[in-house]
Amino acid sequence: MNTRDTQCQFTVAPTELASALAQGAALSLPGALINGKCENGGGGQHFVLDPVTGSAIGEFHAATAVQVEKAAKAAARALPSWKAKNRLERARVLRAIADRIEQAHDELAALQRHNNGKPAGEAEVDVLDVINTFRYYGDVCANMKNLQVEDLDLGVASYCAQMHYEACGSVALIVPWNFPMVTTAWKVAAALAAGCTIVLKPSELTPVAELALANLIHEAGLPPGVLNLVFGSADTGRALVSHPGMAKVSFTGSTETGVAVMRECAQRMARVSLELGGKSALIVCADANLNLAVELAVSGAFCNAGQMCSATSRILVQDSVYDEFTSRLKAAVEALKVGGPDANMGPVISARQLEKILGYVARAHADNIPVLAKGHLPEDTPPGFFIAPRVYADVPHDHPLWTEEIFGPVACVRRFSTYQQAVQIANDSQFGLVATVVTENSEAAKTMSDGLQAGLVWINAPQMIFPGTSWGGFKRSGIGRELGVAGMRAYQEMKQVLRTA
Repeated sequence: MNTRDTQCQFTVAPTELASALAQGAALSLPGALINGKCENGGGGQHFVLDPVTGSAIGEFHAATAVQVEKAAKAAARALPSWKAKNRLERARVLRAIADRIEQAHDELAALQRHNNGKPAGEAEVDVLDVINTFRYYGDVCANMKNLQVEDLDLGVASYCAQMHYEACGSVALIVPWNFPMVTTAWKVAAALAAGCTIVLKPSELTPVAELALANLIHEAGLPPGVLNLVFGSADTGRALVSHPGMAKVSFTGSTETGVAVMRECAQRMARVSLELGGKSALIVCADANLNLAVELAVSGAFCNAGQMCSATSRILVQDSVYDEFTSRLKAAVEALKVGGPDANMGPVISARQLEKILGYVARAHADNIPVLAKGHLPEDTPPGFFIAPRVYADVPHDHPLWTEEIFGPVACVRRFSTYQQAVQIANDSQFGLVATVVTENSEAAKTMSDGLQAGLVWINAPQMIFPGTSWGGFKRSGIGRELGVAGMRAYQEMKQVLRTA
């Protein structure tokens, strides 16, 4: 293997990375971070782009299967020591990580803007999410006395039992490009709290912030080999998923790739968690606060340029308020600022993603689907991967605009008559990730939330996600849950020890 020989010096500190990008420098990035050391990849060259400008800001060579093997061995060597750490020692490290990230908040937000194209406000929220997630799992380790061992009440005096929760082993974590650092924190913090060691593969499109985050994690005191990174695309991912040393695979991405991951894991009975696609609904009832409903519709469909598995891109509006709501929605969409320093919607991630979205737009035009609302791109919009937001009306229930996850700023709106009909339309999907209900009627809210097939239902609320709750969906939106105690337990095996009293 040609690793371009190895452990070279790379810029990995958030301050240095942010400064280099601000000065227009091209970053030379590692292909792997193994046992605490960066090294060149031996695979193909990847250019890293700024979606705002479309220009290259860095490059790296992908990690090869040999380097994935090296990372897996490093994780295996580090496992006995990290697994043996008691919950208080894990808490100390996780809290130190949160503190170190908080200190680098501004630099990480800048990296998120440069490599993902997010507007400033969204980038800052992402960093806060990362901090809160590590801090939450640090607190779990500090305060949850049955994190590792739990006494069981058998109801029989002659026997006693304990449930031991043990790290499942070294785990493979594969994260997407739409929320760099955030999805990583959800997985990494939970796995570390559980006692696992890790091989992480970030998206090849957004390695910069992920590398900076890994640097901070190690600076905070995580031992070498507990967290290893391999950068690359599908070949690197396949090598990681199929590696026999990975006791569990946790994957976030498309449903199609998730099916392939699950199939590979089934071959060796590896544990697997999948957080996949969505095509979620926002339900606006007749008694809704329409200003709030429009605000939630716009943020639910167009935050992160619609590149969210939780995007509520199917908007259902009760008949009696349909005209008033759509009039207000049209004005709000047309007022969105796309691109520029005060933007509230940024670009999509790549030229390929832009082309995919424009394909749906062309299909809608060819099928004469009426455009209810369309934003615009200002003349001074940077030359990146920008697209104006769109809302379509009267979309047939079997049209790709209504049924498929577009992952872009495209939404559809339809009428409904009764609460029962709204729930039926919302559930008529292969996905079941989230839903939003906007109503002042608490009984109606309960009836609909009870009937909706979704892992999370927001009622009159923005898409807030708290680390102590849970994240995951029904049907083809995935398997398992992230966040909360359940997210940590997903990285542990249960062992019962029974003995005579």
